[in-house]
Parts: sequence; structure tokens; C-alpha cells
Amino acid sequence: MTDFEHLLSRLSLDEKVRLLTGRDFWSTWPEPKIGLRRILVSDGPSGVRGEVWDERSPSLNLPSATALSSSWDPALARRYGAVAAAEARRKGVDVVLGPTINLHRSPLGGRHFEAFSEDPVLTGDLAAAYVRGLQDNGVGATPKHYVANDYETERFTASSEVSERALRELYLLPFERVVADAGAWLVMSSYNGINGVTATEHELLETPLNSEWGFDGVVISDWTAVRSLAAAEASQDLVMPGPRGPWGEALVAAVRDGRIPEAVVDRKVLRLLRLAARVGALDGVEPPAAPVAEDGVAFAREAAAAGTVLLSNNGLLPLPPSLRRVAVIGHNARDARTQGGGSATVLPEEVVSLWDGLRAALPDAELTYSLGAVVQQGIAALPLAQITNPATGGPGLLVRFLDEDGRELFREDRLATALVYLGGDVPLDTAATVELSCAWTSDTTGTARVGFAAAGRGRVFVDGELRLEAEAKAVGTDLGASLLSPPSESVPVTVTAGVPIELRVEFDLASGPGLSGTLGITLGREPDDADPADLIAAAARAAADAEVAVVVVGTNSAVESEGFDRTDLNLPGRQDDLVRAVAATGTPTVVVVNSGAPVLLPWADDVAAMLVSWFGGQETGHALADVLLGAVEPGGRLPTTWPRALEDVPVLDVTPVDGVLRYAEDIHIGYRAWLKAGRTPAFPFGAGLGYTSWTLSDLRVDGTDVRVSVRNDGDRAGKQVVQVYLSRPDSAVDRPVRWLAAHTSVHIGPGETAEVTIPVPRRAFADWQPGGWHYETGAFQVHVGTSAVDLPLTATMS
Repeated sequence: MTDFEHLLSRLSLDEKVRLLTGRDFWSTWPEPKIGLRRILVSDGPSGVRGEVWDERSPSLNLPSATALSSSWDPALARRYGAVAAAEARRKGVDVVLGPTINLHRSPLGGRHFEAFSEDPVLTGDLAAAYVRGLQDNGVGATPKHYVANDYETERFTASSEVSERALRELYLLPFERVVADAGAWLVMSSYNGINGVTATEHELLETPLNSEWGFDGVVISDWTAVRSLAAAEASQDLVMPGPRGPWGEALVAAVRDGRIPEAVVDRKVLRLLRLAARVGALDGVEPPAAPVAEDGVAFAREAAAAGTVLLSNNGLLPLPPSLRRVAVIGHNARDARTQGGGSATVLPEEVVSLWDGLRAALPDAELTYSLGAVVQQGIAALPLAQITNPATGGPGLLVRFLDEDGRELFREDRLATALVYLGGDVPLDTAATVELSCAWTSDTTGTARVGFAAAGRGRVFVDGELRLEAEAKAVGTDLGASLLSPPSESVPVTVTAGVPIELRVEFDLASGPGLSGTLGITLGREPDDADPADLIAAAARAAADAEVAVVVVGTNSAVESEGFDRTDLNLPGRQDDLVRAVAATGTPTVVVVNSGAPVLLPWADDVAAMLVSWFGGQETGHALADVLLGAVEPGGRLPTTWPRALEDVPVLDVTPVDGVLRYAEDIHIGYRAWLKAGRTPAFPFGAGLGYTSWTLSDLRVDGTDVRVSVRNDGDRAGKQVVQVYLSRPDSAVDRPVRWLAAHTSVHIGPGETAEVTIPVPRRAFADWQPGGWHYETGAFQVHVGTSAVDLPLTATMS
């Protein structure tokens, strides 16, 4: 009998079953009699939020997954995981709910920013490294969402209809890598169905996850994804959140009357105990060693630069440090978007925008800022510097929860006006009303639209007078979107710079559609009713007076978020018109794209240089300044294809029909689909420039090793990502035109040559046939280069 089995034998059936549903929103049940403490889990994956969604407990905000994957650097990904582990340990977190390793099947996917790539090999390589970085430091990783959860529309109920071959070759492959190669301690099952069967009840949880890949960890559900006792009969191990769920007494009864063998419960509990031992939650087990410390803020800056992709450059970049007049333009230049919306959100202590970063990097230059175009949609939180808590007299917001008679049940003093509650001690289930109040001092004179963002009915009071009573209606039925990207209601108010006004919002808790014990609400302001043409004209005038214009365009959490998919790839607002107007001044113009996923760039040929910074984390401004001024190389290469026009995208659909989303493209997604369709994107998979030039030569094949000479022809050190693709034009089976097989990054100095060996894994040659992997005999073509279409070297591999 193992130690775990001995502990199991001391538990009653009721005690065992209780362990299989969470104790609350973020933790599992302790069992003191066997020395088991609670296991605390936390959202990630681009940081670790901890047990509370609270600005008073800030978190390191790392670059988003698309930024990390743009580095094409597993070593960086492993360090990223280690930094996240240190954050987790600091916050008492045992398990991070990430990484997200679903694929970029369609650029419209709402959580595109949170996943790595359109390619399963690149996703698997980076995700496996991330998992090692976390778990080497004693924190469990939770690759998610298993499986084919590549869209948000109807995500709770839709079924992904996908062939077994596409599952094996594409959607399951990253999970295989993180389990079989990196030994993930958990896997999160998804909301959706796969071929008509809900993921939490699916045979895929056993085969291939357990039976083929040797997974010995815990299958944790996505929150509320377990809906029936049938999931207990499958290889689903843990229901979250708790304490209520579909197992409990129903599972105890099913075991006692013989419908479900007790051994099924025992296997799940043993896995939970093994996880507890791994994270140090079990008495008598040596706790994990302290994580290898690295300065998280410095790493965030380095990682953001390593993932920044230089799409075009006519020689303007890097900018000379002698610049004296720079026009900085764009909503996102001042209010940087560092992350997408949804459960991946963390609350950093400080965010460095590009405006901040350039001012620090160019202290002697004259920098001007122009808004140019409004990107914000809906209510945005009020800055802390402008609000006063009426109870304390200090900066902040007073929050009170009241019963039906107006009696106070709970109060707290907050340092932000955007609030999210997920479980915890707040009496959300017993209070009738939540009241938010502060004195707000505007920094401008005019009309401001103030109000609230929350799904439900609320009232807005200004200086004690009721100015608005309205119900903000949720769009769609997704509870996550209603909670984390809620609708807004506002009213115009006259404000004077420097003169405070009293704001109070009362919100009826019973009016919302949310999950029990949850609330998302913001007191704030909507964008002013400024004339868009005036904003653009002012920005163009500023650009005309400058030596160079740096325009930041992008999206925000109202465009890219958990809970909904995008309907187009356009930049919000008048940002396209803004770039055209600035470029038309003749001032050399650099455009930085601050989005987590592809957007259309119809003015691309009109500007001197373009970079994609993605959602670059809290140090994005310093990192961009480093890149723009040449202190570091723009290290990124695209992990997903960027189109010229929406109608060019060969795989686009994210909307189920009659509850079904058909993956009719089979194995042809991303660049594979573009190559099959014979279409030319704006920027292909793998593309990206640096500040030096390169020559690849002397391709040799030695068994399954690819050898190539890489020369830096420029006058500065640089990075090149060498990419290896395979093809089989005369294949007896349907294959992509070519597919990524392996890659490596090369860092060398000016004039240097590196001899690089890149092993090609045996699996790269395989195709899935009914019953197993199939290896076609004969020769494959090897293509080596720097993107999916720039592949100057070819050879044959037998």
C-alpha cells in the first residue's frame, strides 16, 4: 500500500467525495485528519492574480501569450514560468490556471491574445517550457482548455465537430507535449462538447490523456463546466468552483447503490493527494524549494521586447537618441493596453505606457502628446489621483453592501473604481444593494459622461441628486462576459477642472444575471463627445511640427476578451483615419500596434515603420522605447498570420449553427489554410525583421537533423529565428502544402557565422490514421528559412 493509499483508507466515502468539489471559488477542501490543507488555485496565465481580484494586492503583469510566443524562444518561456511561479509562491498560490494552449483557428477568436499560436508545434514547444518553469519551482501548471475550445460564442453549450485526425495532429498535440514531455500536474477540461459529448464527460479525458500520455495528475473543470453525475463516471477529477456542485450527495448515493464503483472515486482522490504532495499541501511531504528568484519587473521588460515584432522598416528604425522633437499620438500611447479582458486579468501596481517610456528615454527631447482617436468603449475607471473616499478623506472609493432595509452589512475602502468580486467574504448572496461613492475632481472643464458598468439595474447620483436610473442589459448569454466586460449606462454632467463633485452609484444585486457570489461593477466615465475630426486634425498638426511621429493604435478589453468573439478585424474608432492623416504630413511615421491578435492595417504602405507590441504587460512602455531607440533588438516573429482583408481569411467561422461549430477545414488552419487557398496575407506566419541582415546557407540533412549556416551580415548583434518546414507533394494522404517541423533562435554578433543543428522530431513526419500514427515511407522535402513563405533553402530527407 502506498502512502497515498494509506491516507485514502482513513477517509469515509462522504469525506472522499467532498474532496472532489471545491470548497469555494478558488480552493479545495482541507482534511486535517490526514494532514491535507487546502490547495489554492489562481487565474493566470500572464501573471498570478491570487485569491482576490483587488488592486490592494497587486500582481506582476507579464506580456500576453501572443507576445511570449512571438519570441519563438522556449528558454524565455521557461523563465516566464519561473517568474510566474515566484509570483504564485509570494501570494500563497499552489496552482496557476494556465497556460492556455488552444489554437488560433480563426483570428476572430475572443481569447486569441491568451493562447500562443495557430501552429501546434510552436504552441507545444513554448507551453511545455512554460510548464517546466512553473513546476520546477513547486507550482502546479494547468494547461487549458481541453479541447477544441477555440472560440467563445456559445462556449458553454456548443459542440466542436472535428475529425479525429485534426484532433490528434492539431488540437491535442500541444496537450500531449505539456503532459508527455513536461509532466503537467493538472489539465483543465473545457465547457464545450467535442463531437456531441461534453468535454467533462468525454472519453478523451481517459484516452489519450491517461492511457497513452501517462497523465497522473488532476483533471480540474473549467468553472461550472461539470453539469452532471456523468462526469464522475468519466476521468474528470475535480469540480470547480464549490461548495455546491452536481456531485456531492448524488455521487455518494450512486456509489452506495452500485451505479458507480467506489474505485472510481478512489482514483480521483489519489490523484488529488498526489497533487497535494507535489505542491506541499500534505503533511510529511517535503515542501517545494523556494523558486529561483529573478527580478520580475526587469524580466517583463525583457520579455516584452523579445516578443515585439518589427513588420516593416524603411530604415527609420532604430531612432537616433539625438532626436529633439517627437510627436506621440494615440489613445493607447498614453493608456496602454497591457492585457486582454476576462479571467486572465491581473492588477499591476504600475503600468508604463509608451508615453511614459519615451519621456524617460528621451529626457532632453521635446515630446508632445495627442489623443488622435478615441479607442475606449463604455465606462472606464476613474484615476486614483482624482477620487477621494468620503469616509477616510484619502484617495479612493467607499464601497458598502446594504440589506433590503438599507442597513450596512459590509464596507471596504478601495483604491480603484473598477471592482470584481469572485467569492470571498463579501455578502453578495445576502445583500440587496451595493453602493459606490467618492468625490471626483476632473482635470478638465466641460461635459463628462459618468455612470456605471454592470449587467443590471443601477442609479447614479451627482452631488446628492438622482441623475440616472437605468438597467444595463447584458449582450448575449455568456456569464463571463456579463461579469468581466459588462454593459454601461451614463449621464452627461458638467464639470470644472479642480472642482470636486460627489458621485454615488447604487446597484441592485438581484437584477444581475451573474453566477452566485460574483459581481463586476465599475463607477467611471465614458469617452467625451469630442469631434473625431478635430482630434485627428490636432494630431496631424503635432506630427507636422515634429521630426518623427510615433502613433500607437490598438484594441482594448471591449474588443478582445473572454466571453465573446470578434465580428471583424478593424481597429476601433477612427484610428485608421488617424494614421493616414499623420502619414500625409510627410513626417516620418512609426506605428505601434497594441493588440493581442491580428488587426487590419490598410495604411501599411504609407508609414515608415510598423511594430506589433501585442499586449505587452506592465513594462510595455519601457520595452518599446528600448526597441524604438535600438537599445535592444525587436526579437519577435509572428506566431499567427496577419491578413490584408477579412474576406481573405480562409478559416474564419466562430459562430455555431444549431449548437454546432464544424471544423470543416480539418487539418488546414492558419498558414496551412492560406497556403492551400493560394492566398497572400499582409504578413505571413513566422515573419519579422530585426536591425541587421542575415544569410542562411549550406543546408545539410543528416538523418533527421537539419544543419545550416547562419551569418549576421550587419554591423550590430542580432537575433534570427531559423524555421524548418516539411512537405510531401506526392503524399498518398491529404497533407498541408507544408508544415512547421522545428525551429531555433540564433543570437550572434556582427559578421559572425553560426553553424546550427536543428533536430526534426519523428512525429513531424506522421499522419493520424484510424487506430494510430502512420509513417509514410519515402522522401520528404525540407524547407529552411525565416517564415512560412520565405524559405530559400531546400533539401530531401528520407
